[in-house]
Amino acid sequence: MVGPCIFVFILLIIYSFAAINDIKLTSWGIYPREKNGLLGVLSSVFIHGSWKHLANNSIPLLVLGTALFYFYKKLALRVCIYSIIFTGILLWLGGRPSFHIGASGLVYSLACFLFLSGFIRKHNNLMALSMTVVFLYGGLVWGVFPANENISWEGHLFGAINGILWAIYYRKDGPQRKKYSWEIEEEILNSLDGIEVDFQLVRGNDKIESDTEIIYEYKRKESKLK
Repeated sequence: MVGPCIFVFILLIIYSFAAINDIKLTSWGIYPREKNGLLGVLSSVFIHGSWKHLANNSIPLLVLGTALFYFYKKLALRVCIYSIIFTGILLWLGGRPSFHIGASGLVYSLACFLFLSGFIRKHNNLMALSMTVVFLYGGLVWGVFPANENISWEGHLFGAINGILWAIYYRKDGPQRKKYSWEIEEEILNSLDGIEVDFQLVRGNDKIESDTEIIYEYKRKESKLK
């Protein structure tokens, strides 16, 4: 849970330094389809245009990031890094020709990952987390539409897409729903379906000669065409 706090602290330090020294860092953002703008794939997430912009991203990053690192410990860092990189790449390929800055794409990615992952896994605690995300940040959905030309809605959209994809990709990793004994037995029976076991039973009174061979033969059933 320390990770999100450190990340937000870094964002605060960078913006404070730039504001105090009157340094414009916009050129470190993503500029789509320009070689110079490709560097922004990694750096744009650290750049913000105002205190309001920084605050709007910092609070959800703390909330969503803390939830991610608490419930998905083994996946959290990978999800964050991959979301930053691939959201940036998609934005560089498909964004409008202007500098795109801010961590809002990461916010959308984390929100969508946490929302969808809980339902995919059918895990009670994670589904409760999914509903909490909807309750707190359900309004984010409107940010993926081009309502304001000064807002990078493309970054929001590509971030959301990344979150959905990582939730699907990592659906079998991390915390899983508890399986009951009858579910495990059913899976075992299903895995054995189509296999015949041929063996010969020997009566209790029968003696087995020393040179007798007992063979267990496993063979799959032949499919019947109808």
